[in-house]
Parts: sequence; structure tokens; C-alpha cells
Amino acid sequence: MPDYSKTSHTVFHHRFHIVWITKYRKRILTGDLRLRIREIIAQVAEEMQIRIVNGVLSAEHIHLLVEIPPHVCVSNFVKFAKGRSSRKIQQEFPSLGKVYWGRHFWGRGFFSSTSGNVTDDMINAYINQHSDANQSANVSNISLE
Repeated sequence: MPDYSKTSHTVFHHRFHIVWITKYRKRILTGDLRLRIREIIAQVAEEMQIRIVNGVLSAEHIHLLVEIPPHVCVSNFVKFAKGRSSRKIQQEFPSLGKVYWGRHFWGRGFFSSTSGNVTDDMINAYINQHSDANQSANVSNISLE
């Protein structure tokens, strides 16, 4: 039986596997940039009351398994996460302007799937094969593919 989340008037178990890529699939998510993007996405999730169950930042894409409350649209979460991270990292890392000259850091669109047809265990196993994603508290466990 799944662990249900609760708000004041709702009980739910909505989990989504979300993936998006960098523009041109450039392998740029490394070092301090990767750490800052992780912080920004965590901030957006917290503000929107979204729980990140698991996730990994690879060199050119992001995988997240998130639990999203019923009142939040998946597309709104992705829009805010991509938009805020793009804007902030382009301000904080001006050298990106040479690579991403159109002020677009992320590729268009995203992939989203519920964990109904694919179980949470399968998604977690897939994400964990990329890196030690479950140990997100330890920053040094972020590895490059």
C-alpha cells in the first residue's frame, strides 16, 4: 500500500517521472553549475509543496521522481523549475552566454509519466543506475556519466 500524502482537504498519491534536457543536449551540467541547478529545483519544489522522491542530474538531462499535489499542474512545476533555473544560472554564470546565445538554457518540452504503468521501484532503479541519487544530501556523490 502506498504512502499517501495529505493536505487539509485531500489525500493523494500522485507520482510523476519527469525528464528534461539541456538545449542542444550539450553536456554542460557539471561542477558548481550542477549543484546550483539542484538547489534551485529543490527551492521551486518546496515553494510549490512538491516532494522530490528521487532524482539525478546527468551531464545533459535531469530525471525527477516527484510527488505533486492535486492542485499543482505538472507543466507548471516544470515551467517554474526550468524558467527560474535558466534565468538564475545565466545571471550567475555569465560564461554560458557564449554557448547559449538565445537566453534559452533548457530544451523545449519535457517527458512526464505517472508511476502507474511503471512502478516507483522501476523508476528509482532507472534513476539510481545513473548515479548515487538516493544520497542527495552528500554533494560529493554527484557523478558524471
